[in-house]
Amino acid sequence: MTDFTATRAAFHLPEGMIYLDGNSLGPLPKSAAARVAQTVASEWGDHLITGWNACGWMDMPARLGDQIGRLIGAEAGHVVVGDTLSIKVFQALAAALKLNPHRRVILSDTGNFPSDLYMAEGLISLLGPDYELRLVAPEEVGAAITDEIAVTLITEVDYRTGRKHDMAALTAKAHANGVVTVWDLAHSAGAIPVDLAGAKADFAIGCTYKYLNGGPGAPAFIYVAPRHADMALPALSGWLGHDSPFAFDLGYKAGVGISRMRVGTPPVLQMAALDAALDVWDDVDLNDLRTRSIDLSERFIAGVEATCPDLTLASPRNAAERGSQVSFKFEEGYAAMQALIAHKVIGDFRAPDIMRFGFTPLYLILEDVDQAVERLARIMRDRLWDTPEFKQRKAVT
Repeated sequence: MTDFTATRAAFHLPEGMIYLDGNSLGPLPKSAAARVAQTVASEWGDHLITGWNACGWMDMPARLGDQIGRLIGAEAGHVVVGDTLSIKVFQALAAALKLNPHRRVILSDTGNFPSDLYMAEGLISLLGPDYELRLVAPEEVGAAITDEIAVTLITEVDYRTGRKHDMAALTAKAHANGVVTVWDLAHSAGAIPVDLAGAKADFAIGCTYKYLNGGPGAPAFIYVAPRHADMALPALSGWLGHDSPFAFDLGYKAGVGISRMRVGTPPVLQMAALDAALDVWDDVDLNDLRTRSIDLSERFIAGVEATCPDLTLASPRNAAERGSQVSFKFEEGYAAMQALIAHKVIGDFRAPDIMRFGFTPLYLILEDVDQAVERLARIMRDRLWDTPEFKQRKAVT
């Protein structure tokens, strides 16, 4: 049984603040500051360039990849960390298309995170006019998987509504039609149990600054199934994906397995923070996490619907059909969220009218949910959101 009291104590949570935005940026693990300081002073400071060998910096992408792999049901040695999520989307999608060279259609859905779609658009603009990015409604993805499709590019949990795709079922349908799958786990990793190996997924990518609490700008990860690991060709053939980086060959030769998906120099300071954040997961059972997440979410939905009649549930009502977030629609959702933040309940807003709330059992308890509902109800009842101050849009929503 997971001790969530212990995991809550592992995070710095500002006094009086209720943090319901871990689905966008996780809070600071208390050990992260000391870990980064150690990396700066004792490793970079004392070892200088010898730290790449003496301090294990060069091995961090693979070591952290295996720690994340446990949380997403990946086989050992098939996840690597580095670069940004957009870079990893590009890599995975390009490699997947290469595995299906006689097909030209990428299938995604209108609930996908726009950056994934932008990367797909950029890739096909390079490949030529014969390629197509085809978008359907989220609930129509299964029916749209035919033998015309080359690759599916699907985010398992919708960033706006929290709606969850059935990874196993869609992957099975894809494979039955000769389609290669790419799964974005940005809102899954650390939020819900994921079983990439069990689902027979081909590729997966994700970020580490949301539910994994790696900090702003924390690096992304990529998974390649064992059956593809030595065949997948990285379109971004960076020097650290080379078979022998320090041979400095003038021509590229892809490295063995997942190592070929490395691109640039590892961001060591960011990885030090992520390393500390991943330690928190050592004693966490993901099934316990899921059970607690549903308890928190259900309590929030019931409380909001009982006290805030102007808000409409945008997430699936069935807990099994959503991730670890709850979204409500409100025409003045941006202003209402700014008012809520001013009352020390942190959520966020997604256009055009979505108020998002993330539920992370590592540090949230039922009393947090009750207080959040109480403050939100007061804001809605007394129209505290209806001021010019709260309607002024900021750069980050």
